[in-house]
Order: sequence, then structure tokens, then C-alpha cells
Amino acid sequence: MTKYILDTSVFFGDKITELINSGKLDDCELIIPLTVLDELQSQASQKKEYGINGLNEIQKISFLCNKQKIPLKFVGKRPSYDDIRLAKHGRLDALINEVALHENGILITGDYAQSLAANAHGIESILIHSDISVSTLEFEKFFKINENTMSIHLKEGLPVFAKTGVPGDFKLLKIDDQIITTEYLNKIINEIIEVIHEGVFKAIEINYEYAQVIQYGDYRITITRPPFSNKLEVTIVKPIIFLSLSDYHISDKLFERLSNTASGILISGAPGSGKSTFASALAEFYVKKGKIVKTFESPRDLHVPPEVTQYSPLHGSFENAVDLLLLVRPDYTIFDEVRRYRDFGIFADMRMAGVGMIGVIHASTHIDAIQRFIGKIELGMIPHVLDTIIFIKDGKILKILDVLLTVKVPTGMTEDDLSRPLIEIRDFETGELEYEIYTYGEENIVVPIKKINEKIIKKDDDGIRKLAISKIKDVLRRFDPYAEIEIRSNDRVLVKVEKDIVPRLIGKGGNTISELETILGIKIDVESKNLALGHELPFSMTESGSSIILSFAKEHVGSDIGLYVNDKFVLSSIIGKKSRIKIDKKSTSGKKIENAILTKSPISAYKNNI
Repeated sequence: MTKYILDTSVFFGDKITELINSGKLDDCELIIPLTVLDELQSQASQKKEYGINGLNEIQKISFLCNKQKIPLKFVGKRPSYDDIRLAKHGRLDALINEVALHENGILITGDYAQSLAANAHGIESILIHSDISVSTLEFEKFFKINENTMSIHLKEGLPVFAKTGVPGDFKLLKIDDQIITTEYLNKIINEIIEVIHEGVFKAIEINYEYAQVIQYGDYRITITRPPFSNKLEVTIVKPIIFLSLSDYHISDKLFERLSNTASGILISGAPGSGKSTFASALAEFYVKKGKIVKTFESPRDLHVPPEVTQYSPLHGSFENAVDLLLLVRPDYTIFDEVRRYRDFGIFADMRMAGVGMIGVIHASTHIDAIQRFIGKIELGMIPHVLDTIIFIKDGKILKILDVLLTVKVPTGMTEDDLSRPLIEIRDFETGELEYEIYTYGEENIVVPIKKINEKIIKKDDDGIRKLAISKIKDVLRRFDPYAEIEIRSNDRVLVKVEKDIVPRLIGKGGNTISELETILGIKIDVESKNLALGHELPFSMTESGSSIILSFAKEHVGSDIGLYVNDKFVLSSIIGKKSRIKIDKKSTSGKKIENAILTKSPISAYKNNI
């Protein structure tokens, strides 16, 4: 009686039950190594399809063997902890071969490597293949309904839905009224898993207890099950558009940047906007320029030329793959889906090592792409890591940003001592400054310059007034460097100076003021600063760090007061809610008050008449 030893690979699908039903295994004895049983049980306990379906197949085989009087037995030893630990290194396969050698039987396997190892040990083997091909997979028929189908969505208890169209212009349509059952969905999953184990260009990219991501050719298949998802669900995505860089009609300026100087490129956009399509076009562009291009992907679903090697995480992490990647000396590396905290550090490390980096990142706006790097790497490193931000929307390039490092006073601030290193984000095509990123205190600040400019535009008249006041003060400086200027109309101003300066400013017969009016081209009204003073308010004065604080009685909150030193006007201010006025020591007024304190000069406050 011929003995057939069954290894783990034949229990997925109906391979053995078909052989039994066909009569090809009559007058024989079937042997299942205990190693196989334990391996399938371990996988089933982790909710993996391979293990669950394998145990179901053993039940079917046991039933058929009893029915057709075919001997079935379980032999061998159970794997030890060390055997399980070395499973990835072929230890369990070796235990199966030991059973075949001891039983002097024929090994039936669906694993080509297992078959070769058995033959090397002098064990006769039968290698069986699945008849399933990509053209016969059940889910394929849904993609054939509409050539513009981007994805199929299968969920138990619902009909089949398909997303059709192109990035930025798609619809979710019901393409089949039949309600999907759990049995039908499991059939689709079983076919996918079985054909994956048969081919070379397929891979299980992510394999968790309740979720799997499988890459099969151009198909990216995501399987989720309870309790991770509320119901069993399969989503199958297929790219339908393949573009080259010329299809994007990029400007000569951008073409020059990508060809010669861009080395830290970030491709950003919302999910489904066409980021990966553009990344694939960029990979093809650099390959044609004679560059060595690699990718970091999980899952590996970029449509790239055959010259591009696609890497997945090594031992579960891209960090482990970095050293290996540097040894192959790529000119450019495409990092698809930069999203985990460690991904940003890996991207920065490789860029700082001299590798041209192209990152693909989810972002709802162009500035969000850069903001996602803030806090992940040092702020000052960002301009050295990123130089070009390309924002994709609806499959088109919507915005390109230039990232620059400079030292200056941030926009909207006026004091020279506030100068600091900051990152400028400029529109690549126009050069217009759009954002500034810098450290303020202990916080990293992203400032939209456009909004600041809009405020300046809204206050355009105020800006012109300030310019006019500055010019008038320059002319009046020889009379009173602290003159107050109030613009009353386009051709008339009010000038307030100290009382004893008024006659000198007006001049004999008004000659001086007339001369000044001719120089400035406006009419000038002159008043004394001490005009119409209100009653004096008592106050106390303290110093706090870089400020001088004047404290008043609570009933004066909201009052407009004028502050004087030696009866000379210093400033006007409103008493705040905390019954006080806070004056910066570094301001002109603050320096006058601080000097008055040191010289013990009289300081008085008057409530202004309104």
C-alpha cells in the first residue's frame, strides 16, 4: 500500500479532496504529520485564513477517508519551542520530510522549495499546483463591468459597490443588487489566498490577526474582519491611469528644478488625489535620465519601470532596510506613505546622507505637508531635508512650494532685536512669500504671510498715514522731536507740541509755519500738548521684569489718560481691566519714564477730556 505524506501547503483549497474524489488515492494510506496539524492550529488561533481553511480541509479529508475506507493517520513528533522559533528557517518543513523519510512514503506538496528539499533527501515527491489564475478569480468580473473602475468594495450584508472614474471625478455606484453573504466573501478570500501561494509576483504585505493587505500584480487587496471591523470586508483597488511627467504639462522652471537641483521632494495631497500616480511618473522620469531609483513601500503598489527595485519593511521596519539601501547607492528613493513617527526620521536621515528623497504624504493642504514634519525632526533641519513641495489635487499639480532658510525679523514684527533664523515658504512659480515658520518662545509657529498682508491692505490708509506722519516728524524734529501728529484730512494735519514751542513753530507773522506748509504741501494746525488737560489721577508705580506698571483706582478702569514727565507729555493710554497700564522699558516712552525714575523727576497722570 502506497503511503502519501501531506505537507501544510496542500491543505489550502480542495486539492486533496479532489484527488480522493477522483479515485487517484484509492488503495493507499494518507499520513498527516503532527507538525502540520500544530502549525495549522497555531495559525487558526491567530484568526488567519490559512490555518482556519486548512483545519476545515482536514475535516473534509477525514470524512472522505472514512467513507471510502482509506486509512488516515497522524504521525511524527510535535514541534518544540525551538522548532517553532526556527519555523521561518525551514525547521518545520524539515520535520515533515523526516516523517516522509521514516515512513518511506511519497510527499505531496504544493511548495516547490519543499519538493526540492525532499528530493535532495532521497524522498519521492509529487508537486501539485492550483488551477486558479488571475483571469478566473471571482472578483475580476466586477472590474470588467466598467473599464474605469478604480476599486471594488465588498462587505457582508451589502450589495457590491464600485468606485468608478478618475482621481477628482469619481462616483460610488452599486453594480450588483445581490446581497453578499459571508460564505461568498470567504470564497473570494480563499481564492485570493490560494493563488497568492502559487505565484511569484504576489505578496502578503501586511498580515495581522484581523487584517491583511495583499498585493497581487496591480491589485491591492485589503481584508478586514471582526473585531477590527464590524463585519467581514474586502476592498480591492486597481490603478487605472498611468502617466508620464510630460502629461502634467509642468513649467520649464519646475522641469529645471526636478532635473538638476531638487533632492528633497514632497508629493502631498488628499487620499485618492493622484499622489502615487505622480510619484510613479517621477520614478520613470529619473530612470530615463540614467538615475538609480529605489522605493520604500508597504504595500508595494507603485506602478514603476522594471529598473526600479521596490523594497518593503525588513523584519517589520524600514529602519532595518536603510543600511542595506545605502549599500546599493541609489540616486533617488521614493518613500511611499510617510506617516508614522519613525518614517519622518528615516526620510531625514537618508536625505542628510546624500540620497535624493521623494516622499509621498497625505495632506489636506499644501502647508499641512510641511507641518507634519514639525516636531518629528528639528525645525532647522527641515530646509535641508525638503526643498520642493508638490501639492496634487484631482490628479493635477495644484501648487508648488519652495522651502528656504533665512535669518531676518519675522513679517509683522518691527524691532531689529527680534531677528532670528526662520523658514520661508514661497510660491515656486511666482516667488511670493506665503508662510514663515519660526520658533517663538518655546513654540514652533507657522505664520500665513498672506493674511498679514491682507490686514495691511485693509489698513492701507493707516499705512499711508504712518508714512506721512513719519515724514512730517522729520521736518518738525528741529522744533520738537516729540511732536504729536494727527491727520485730519488728505491736506490738513494737527501738530501738538510743548506749550513753549508753539510760538517758535508758528514764527513771526506765521512765516515759519507757512514755509513748512509749502515744503510739505499741506495745511498745518498747531496746538499745545497741555491743552484741555483733565484732572490729575493718583497712581502707584512698580517695575516687573522688562515692564513699568502704573496702577490706578478701580473706578478709573477704561479712562483715557495722558502721562507727563516734568510737565512734558510722554504718552496717552487707556487704563486696562486690571486697573493698570503696562509700559515696555525698551519703548521710547518707557525709556523716558525709567530715566525720570532714576533722576527723581515728577511723573503725573491726567485724565484726558473727551
